[in-house]
Amino acid sequence: MPAALAALPGQRNLGTFARDKRGMDGPTLETERLTLRQWRADDLAPYAELLADPAAARFIVPGGRPVTEPFAAWQHAALLAGHWALHGTGMFVVEDRATHRFLGRVGLWHPAGWFGPELAWAVVEHARGQGIAFEAASAALAWSFDALQVDALIHCIDDDNAPSQRLAARLGATPGERIDLFGRPARIWTSRR
Repeated sequence: MPAALAALPGQRNLGTFARDKRGMDGPTLETERLTLRQWRADDLAPYAELLADPAAARFIVPGGRPVTEPFAAWQHAALLAGHWALHGTGMFVVEDRATHRFLGRVGLWHPAGWFGPELAWAVVEHARGQGIAFEAASAALAWSFDALQVDALIHCIDDDNAPSQRLAARLGATPGERIDLFGRPARIWTSRR
């Protein structure tokens, strides 16, 4: 689908370009109900909705405030897609296999200065409480152990995020070191191969 490139102030309009629906090259994982795949331009709107959800933003956005500006949501998505380009790993888009509907994101997060290679997750409101995050995280965890050839991955979980603590426990992770996560008390949970 063509999209116009809007001109920045003082620049000329750059016209239109064709977007490749495939997104970036990279692995695709499938589970019984889900496809874990690379980011595409059409993920921006549903990802922006996830970031604007106060219940999700509280735990996945630095500062814990919903992201309501389109450019800020684009930056978040570009950061996650760029992680793949820089590290060869990153967050997958979680998609419903039957409907191809965006359900969230799951995968590796390890920017410079982070606590260690982390497997993280977040799903949209209508997918919560259905085992979607567990199914996605289980598949991503297995893939991540093989991709990184490591025996342990961490999950940085806010002390108030009981659903993620329960999910980490279901994955077999154990709580450990206390940390400051974006100004909030949290704990590093560790999953071992």
